[in-house]
Amino acid sequence: MILSNEALKPANQENPLRHVAIIMDGNRRWAKSRGMPPFFGHRKGAESVRRSVETAVELGIPYLTLFAFSSENWRRPQAEVSELMELLRLYLKKELRTMMKNGVRLHFIGDRSGLSPDIVALIDETRDATRANVRLTLTLALNYGARNEILHAARALAASVKNGERNPDDIDEDAFASALYTDGMPDPDLLIRTSGEQRISNFLLWQLAYTELVFLPISWPEFTAEHFRMAVTEFSGRDRRYGACTL
Repeated sequence: MILSNEALKPANQENPLRHVAIIMDGNRRWAKSRGMPPFFGHRKGAESVRRSVETAVELGIPYLTLFAFSSENWRRPQAEVSELMELLRLYLKKELRTMMKNGVRLHFIGDRSGLSPDIVALIDETRDATRANVRLTLTLALNYGARNEILHAARALAASVKNGERNPDDIDEDAFASALYTDGMPDPDLLIRTSGEQRISNFLLWQLAYTELVFLPISWPEFTAEHFRMAVTEFSGRDRRYGACTL
């Protein structure tokens, strides 16, 4: 079963930086470098999530998307996966009051299959409770893989053609984008990845076509509000031409 979409509209139409996506990488390595188990790094990383949400609200950024758990992460040791799921439970329970206070609307993209029923229930409850908030849409990519997302969209469009609901010639970029999990959201303007790795890792492959990329040589638990602001400053100095040539 696929996580359902809801109507998503930006809170600030005038802000040129509308959507920031973050690959939160380096929790395990940060913990290992300190002689601690992976869960220690994931817990510290949760603090960086909180700081990032607060900073996005302060900067007036309407959309923030975090790569929380990939479809490939199921391959990790079972104990670590269980710890990550428990951390997700704690986050959904503890942060609701702060989200309501700061006007944060929680949204999810990904595939629910494999998630325990209590987590699915928490997802639905938190999404519904924050539905009316409009200051920031915080999207958690959970059990998410971009190739799976693209396959899901292709199958949905193929089914609509087979059922006579649309003509194949009518399938353009807008139609394809509307079949993705991110339907209703603007594409990311800026992608930040921590840990020094310089790759996308099966994250928002379609949506990142013209996104500016910033790679930081720090682990996710070390990510601060200042790092966020530095990435935004770097973004603001770039010339986004979308394939056009300027002389």
